[in-house]
Amino acid sequence: MKKQSIASALVATAALCGAGAAQAQVAGQFLVQVGWNKIMPKVKSDDLTAPSLPGSKIDIKSASALFFTGTYMITDDISVEALGGLPYKHDIIGAGAVAGVGKIGSVHQISPTVLLQYRFLAADAPFRPYVGAGPTFAKFYGTKGSAALTAVTNPGGPPTTIGGDTEWGGTLQAGANYKIDKHWFVDASILKSFISTKATLSTGQSTSAKLNPVAINASVGYAF
Repeated sequence: MKKQSIASALVATAALCGAGAAQAQVAGQFLVQVGWNKIMPKVKSDDLTAPSLPGSKIDIKSASALFFTGTYMITDDISVEALGGLPYKHDIIGAGAVAGVGKIGSVHQISPTVLLQYRFLAADAPFRPYVGAGPTFAKFYGTKGSAALTAVTNPGGPPTTIGGDTEWGGTLQAGANYKIDKHWFVDASILKSFISTKATLSTGQSTSAKLNPVAINASVGYAF
C-alpha cells in the first residue's frame, strides 16, 4: 500500500512538472520578441496641387526592418503588446501623370504601435492564434527629393525637398505562435494599419495620401 502511494505521488508530481513545462502565455507573464517586419503601403494619393502637371500622384514602395515587441499577459487569454523597431526607409515614386519619372524621393518612418490582443485555445496549447487592435503613431522624417522631382516641379531651380507629417492611425492584427519549449516560441502575424499623411514640397505643391499599409512579420520570442 505504501509503495502504491509513493508511486501515485511520483506520477502526480511528474504530471504537474509536465504541465508546468508546457505552460506559456499565462496571466502575469512577459513575452519579448525580435524579428523581421515588412511594411507594404497601399497608397491612394490625391493629385499634387498646381502648378504640377494635372494627375500627378505619388506612390510609396515597401520596406523592411528589424522589429521588437514586449507583451504582458493580463489574463491567460488577454494581453497588451507594444511593437517598435528600427526605422524603415521607403522610396517615393511618381504615379499617375508622372508615373514614368521613377524615384522622386525617399522617407524614413517609425510607427510604434500598442495592441490589445485576445489569444485563442488553452494557455498550455502548443499553438495559439490571436487577434489584436490598437493605435499607431507614425513619424515621417529624413525626407529627401531626387533630381527627377526637381526636374518635374522646379526645372532649372534649386533642388526640391519634401516635408512629411506625423500622424496617428489604427492597426488590426491577426497572428499565431508556436511553443518550442517552456520559454521559447516562434511567432508570425499580419497587420493592417489605417494612416493618412500629407506631403509638402519646398516649391509649394502638396498632396494628401492614404497609406493604409499591410505588414507581415516573423519573430522568435521568449516568455518569462
